[in-house]
Order: sequence, then C-alpha cells, then structure tokens
Amino acid sequence: MADVRDPAERMALTLTRHGMHRMTARVLCVLLFADQETITAGEIAEWLGVSAGSVSGALKMLEAMGMVERAPVPGSRREHYRFPDDAWPTLMSNQNRVVEEMQIAADAGIAVVGEGSPAGRRLAEMRDFYAHLMRALPELIEDWRRGRVQS
Repeated sequence: MADVRDPAERMALTLTRHGMHRMTARVLCVLLFADQETITAGEIAEWLGVSAGSVSGALKMLEAMGMVERAPVPGSRREHYRFPDDAWPTLMSNQNRVVEEMQIAADAGIAVVGEGSPAGRRLAEMRDFYAHLMRALPELIEDWRRGRVQS
C-alpha cells in the first residue's frame, strides 16, 4: 500500500496557507486519509509524530466545525473519531452564520458611510454577493445530496 503521508501533508499545507491552524489541518488530513473507519487520538498523534495534547486541541476545533465526530467502538475504552459522512455540506452550512454576520456588518457600515460613497458601494457589493450566495447555496447542497444518492 502506498504511503499517503506525503499527499496528506501537502493537503494540510494548502489548508494552512488558507487560514486553518496547522495542527488542525494535519489532524483533518489524517481523518481524510486514514484507511480505517475510526481512529483514536493516540493513533493520530503517532501518525503525525506529535503529542496527544496537540491532537486533542485540534480534535476539539474540528468537532466544533462539524468535521469530526466521536464514534462508538464496542469493547474499546478509548475515544474513537471519524470523519462524518455529511461533513462538507455541514461545513458550508456553518459558514452561513459567518456570511450572515458579514451582511449585517455591511449594512451597518452602509448606514454610516452612505450607499453612494466608495466605501458604501464596496460594502453593498459584498452584501449583495453574499445575499446571492445564500439564496443559491441551499439548492446547490440539495443538488449535491441528490447526486450522491444516485451514484
């Protein structure tokens, strides 16, 4: 079997370059690349060659994002984790809260600077783009789910 550590680390670097904490990105990639349904924090730490404490913090962050969930494993006394089946749409749905907050902030800014000002025009464009995205996203996610069921 090929060693997947190199592509997993490359993906983690990409996620890190785009704002994810390095350890969180590395743990996420272990979950994506692991050739098993569940994995323990100790196994993740061993894979990465890091402490269990750093893995624990990353798992908490990923769990809050909906990108990892605890999985029951009968007979095991250790906590097992897995990458949820519906994680990507969940992540996009969670991003909706950020987008909504950005729209509110844009409206507040427009109220202060005026929609006709240069800042107001930029803020209105951002608000309108996010509004369009929010209208389209639920249908895109549903379309993706329908396509998954058919394949």
